[in-house]
Amino acid sequence: MQPQTLYDAVGGTPVITRLVDRFYDHMATDEHAADIRSMHEDLKVSRHRLTLFLTMWMGGPRTYIEKRGHPRMRARHMPFPIGRADAVAWLTCMKAALKEEIDDVALQNQLLSAFAGIADHMRNQPEG
Repeated sequence: MQPQTLYDAVGGTPVITRLVDRFYDHMATDEHAADIRSMHEDLKVSRHRLTLFLTMWMGGPRTYIEKRGHPRMRARHMPFPIGRADAVAWLTCMKAALKEEIDDVALQNQLLSAFAGIADHMRNQPEG
């Protein structure tokens, strides 16, 4: 028997799509996320790309790589100044979305821990 992927555990693409939608909804209304939200020019494109990325990252279909190549997430985000406050705001919005879309608290915490590492990795500004 194959071990369950995060993709399977969360409920697949429909749940990931809802998670991404809730995440961007929170970014649109959280005043602390205004700077990082402004880095996204076209939210429809951003929502689609994040859905594809998270689907692949969680062990689902690899459509992201097929369409966009290797994720190179840090390199793709390097043109945007991302500091500690931005990473915290991003993570706060993702945490709220996780609570709304993922019923399993242990799974929420597992994903939140992984997302915290990703948010920290995207930082490219010195603390000031």
